[in-house]
Amino acid sequence: MPEVLMYCTETCPFCQRALRLLEKKGVTPVRIDVDDDPGKWEEMEKRTGRDTVPQIYIGERHVGGFDDLVELDMDGELDPLLGQE
Repeated sequence: MPEVLMYCTETCPFCQRALRLLEKKGVTPVRIDVDDDPGKWEEMEKRTGRDTVPQIYIGERHVGGFDDLVELDMDGELDPLLGQE
């Protein structure tokens, strides 16, 4: 199973939803909390080209945010990315 990394904040409802979906899939992502660390926020923006949370990586693939994660799941593409065929 590839590592799942999620840039997030504690108060973001979309972050919480993404976390619940991943946990439902049996995945505990590595969380990078950007709430109180401007350096981590800048790292996220530079790495993803986006300025919203969550930003999710599965392995080396940037999945995007919560809506992108749900779309992958609805299209049947999330489980294979997570190694759950």
